[in-house]
Amino acid sequence: MRQTVAERISDRSPHGIAAGIASLINSGELAPGERLPTVRELALDLGVSPATVSAAWQRLSGLGLIISRGRSGSFVRATNRQWMPPRFRPLARQSDATRLDLSTGTPDAQLLPPLDHALSRISPGAATSSYLDRPVIDELDQLLRKQWPYPVESLTVVDGALDGISRALDSILRFGDGVIAEDPGFPPVFDLLDHLGGVRLPVGLDHEGIVVDDLAHALNHHPRVLVLQPRAQNPTGISMSHRRAEQLARVIGGHPNGEELIIIEDDHSGSISSSPLISLAEWLPQQVLHLRSFSKSHGPDLRIAALAGPPRLVDPIVSRRILGPGWTSRMIQQLLYELLSRAESITQVARARREYRNRQQNLVSTLQHAGVPINRPGDGLNLWLPVGNERSAVVQLAASGIKVAAGSAFQAEAGEPGEFIRISLGQLRGDVSEIGGLIADAVR
Repeated sequence: MRQTVAERISDRSPHGIAAGIASLINSGELAPGERLPTVRELALDLGVSPATVSAAWQRLSGLGLIISRGRSGSFVRATNRQWMPPRFRPLARQSDATRLDLSTGTPDAQLLPPLDHALSRISPGAATSSYLDRPVIDELDQLLRKQWPYPVESLTVVDGALDGISRALDSILRFGDGVIAEDPGFPPVFDLLDHLGGVRLPVGLDHEGIVVDDLAHALNHHPRVLVLQPRAQNPTGISMSHRRAEQLARVIGGHPNGEELIIIEDDHSGSISSSPLISLAEWLPQQVLHLRSFSKSHGPDLRIAALAGPPRLVDPIVSRRILGPGWTSRMIQQLLYELLSRAESITQVARARREYRNRQQNLVSTLQHAGVPINRPGDGLNLWLPVGNERSAVVQLAASGIKVAAGSAFQAEAGEPGEFIRISLGQLRGDVSEIGGLIADAVR
């Protein structure tokens, strides 16, 4: 391994040595817990001074990639993330030395509506008087129905969008059923499908949403479920057009296997999306479960989303949930109602929507000015960028203290053509010229 390490390092500056080692770690060629060559050994192999290698070791240690154990030597850090689903692990924070984390879709805490007034408005009536009370409080139920993109038959609330997707799949999916999934798509959905025994049927995306021909081909495999993100798609930021939604609905409605298909729509960005919400329920109301999350717009720790659809799909989810958590806290529901109905909170969410849109446009403009071709900005919190070498781009930005998400975690099938990184905008405040320049360098 000592010789392999030296052979993989072409740039013999401290930065180049650190980048080469980090590349070996990220690729798995250097495994967690593996012992590295000593400073003197690697310096001899590379023909540089021990001080040069020592500086690289310090940088890698600061990034959290290696750990020194005194006379025993230096080792690849073994981080215990076994409690995380497989596709979450590459997205987890690796180092406290990161100065700017652009790898997660967490919203900017400064743009969330304040909770103090809403908390003061929670009334004694929000308390549960019976375990058999309706799962949704009346005022929130009425407000959500008024704001829904189409007439609602059955509506409930769950503990976030992913909880809703999980419960819907638990209710619908059988082991071995085909599931049409966007590619690229949301990594936890892939983990869920693997856990439940669903067979992924990837469909590509263009600037209007799911590619029609890909959907038609996937329907030939007798799928049970289609999971899609109608706007601010994660990771691409694509929002489905009305024209594309009508085309997809026509393909589903006209295909022999389309009638049995259940469509789960994940509107994860909700009110911070700049694009209008389009739902396939406009054409296929009896086949659509539509989820709207309030995590990005009102706060991740609220852990609340609304789920609506026909009674035949919603009622089994509510019934099964009664045998588990029972319901989403009615006090949290009351809190969400206050946030959704109070003028100041509505204004703050609208401000956040404009700010995220501005950040998206400013970063795209900076990258375009630096020579990175981008056809159009997306929507929501994420920007999806093709790169010459994914691993190299991630490592180069990490060496500058910037963490981004490697695109491979978002791709439904290993070995798909193209390499990408995902930039999230939640923490990208102020002037983006310096950050944009570093990203442009890494992209190239």
